[in-house]
Amino acid sequence: MNPRQRALDRLDPTTLQDWQVAAAAEEHIKPLEQIASELGLAYGELIPLGNKLAKIDYAKIVDRLKHVRRGKYIDVTAITPTPLGEGKTTTTIGLVQGLGRLGKKVCGTIRQASSGPTFNIKGSAAGGGLSQCIPLTPFSIRLTGDIESITNAHNLAMVALTARMQHERNYDDARLAKSGLRRLDIDPQRVQIRWAMDFCAQALRNIIIGRGGPMDGLEMESGFQMSVSSEVMAILAVAKSLKDFRRRMGKIVVAYDKKGREVTTADLEVDGAMTAWMVEALNPNLMQTIEGQPMLVHAGPFANIAIGQSSIIADLVGTKLCDYLVTESGFGADIGFEKFWNLKCRMSGLTPNAVVIVATIRALKMHGGGPAVKPGAPLPDIYRQKNLRLVEKGCENLLAHIEIVKQSGIRPVVCINHFHTDTKEETDLVRRIVEAAGASVAVSEHWRYGGEGALELAEKVANACEEIRDFTFLYEPEMPLRQKIDRIARRIYGADGVEYTPLAKEKFDALEANARINGMGICMVKTQLSLSHDPNLKGRPTGWVLPIRDVMVYEGAGFVVPIAGDIKLMPGTASNPAFRRIDVDVETGKVTGLF
Repeated sequence: MNPRQRALDRLDPTTLQDWQVAAAAEEHIKPLEQIASELGLAYGELIPLGNKLAKIDYAKIVDRLKHVRRGKYIDVTAITPTPLGEGKTTTTIGLVQGLGRLGKKVCGTIRQASSGPTFNIKGSAAGGGLSQCIPLTPFSIRLTGDIESITNAHNLAMVALTARMQHERNYDDARLAKSGLRRLDIDPQRVQIRWAMDFCAQALRNIIIGRGGPMDGLEMESGFQMSVSSEVMAILAVAKSLKDFRRRMGKIVVAYDKKGREVTTADLEVDGAMTAWMVEALNPNLMQTIEGQPMLVHAGPFANIAIGQSSIIADLVGTKLCDYLVTESGFGADIGFEKFWNLKCRMSGLTPNAVVIVATIRALKMHGGGPAVKPGAPLPDIYRQKNLRLVEKGCENLLAHIEIVKQSGIRPVVCINHFHTDTKEETDLVRRIVEAAGASVAVSEHWRYGGEGALELAEKVANACEEIRDFTFLYEPEMPLRQKIDRIARRIYGADGVEYTPLAKEKFDALEANARINGMGICMVKTQLSLSHDPNLKGRPTGWVLPIRDVMVYEGAGFVVPIAGDIKLMPGTASNPAFRRIDVDVETGKVTGLF
């Protein structure tokens, strides 16, 4: 046994916090050059950024391996989670480690952590226990600056837009012409984007800008959105190359003029400069699991308000370099997997060989009628005690997610992400229900035991990759937009139909008259805490209608974004956020308290 594994075997995540486990593992971290060599990178394809971080030159890799057969492609999704999350990234990493223990050449692709949840209530999304992506601190804070680049590129579009509006108000056509400009006649009531930042800041959702005089801009309503909800992030997730990325950046609709015509980043002549911010960000980040398998970290989270997928570029690279590529989709199968299935797979040309649905006894009890699970508050005792009645009732939610995945033509593998307080009777009950529904199932203890604890899951997933599939999309591109939404609402969420506010109806009338837009996919904005639009409706809600209150168009990314219910593009910071417990050891400079 090597020194790294001996050190890991001495760690007990039930007595240590995640950052302490990560810190101990990082003392035995593999050199980047070794990770690159084991991954199969050639000379010049690794771009080191210090001692522990690197990017990879995806363009060189894709060109070199263009004739190499792709490996097996595995997506990890979940049931409807509690606000604490059910360990989907932890399971993704644990599965990578488990496949590694089986002797498979494997890597994972996960999304970069956003500072919003990292410093708020959900944590950094680096995994947990003995299934983490390391080094933890850079993963959680800034990494290599991709989200900063997205924020700056996005805000540059807002700078260009607001400056142009001011100049058009203050200058006549002749003076505009001297600057090489034509009048765009932008309607300040129809600006489509807001400023971006990578924190949860509810106080900035709605603001007034341009206060002062004529030289201080045009006074108008505005606000902020999370950087991960920016169309720039969406384009990073779906672009296949720099050329593709550059083309998409010019299609971003920032506003409409007073005659209802689109005003794009190309009209503002800012698309080239925005792309300049993003050139380095197109290269995926190379990290590793605690057990030393390679992980490609690229694009961002929040599948409830964004596409929420690791990048197509990372998946195209990973499936060429490895025999098995494990990726993840944000939140439950109703949100993350549905977008993976009908947006990402359609755009990438890749189709999954297997799909994993992560479930926990804790979440099943909540869906079965257990008390509310509140971040920052003690977990009610019932979640640590055996209760077969709540588990059985809560499996209605799990069965709904199994049915969602089956509609894609794939028989899923359910992973019961085992907590040390779970009882055998509870997990056996879930196993029986899942198998009766025609899905495969494994109990996995990767959080506590790493790859060794994920061996059953890894074996079940490897076997699933050999099964015959009949992969099919939920809807065809030529289907009218509202018919696509109705199909998602009924077949995925279980709704009785869809209703539109007058504003949303007016917008869809115009969008469906545009053949180019009508042919786009749907990227729904919806709560992750329920199959419905209402986060308070747990289990498998029935007898409800999906309310669409507004819609956005991401022409560069290539999809329409309906907004359901009261969900916001800028989340809020809770009363007991994680930043209260994060600090720095002034003697060593090491960050403490991350999770």
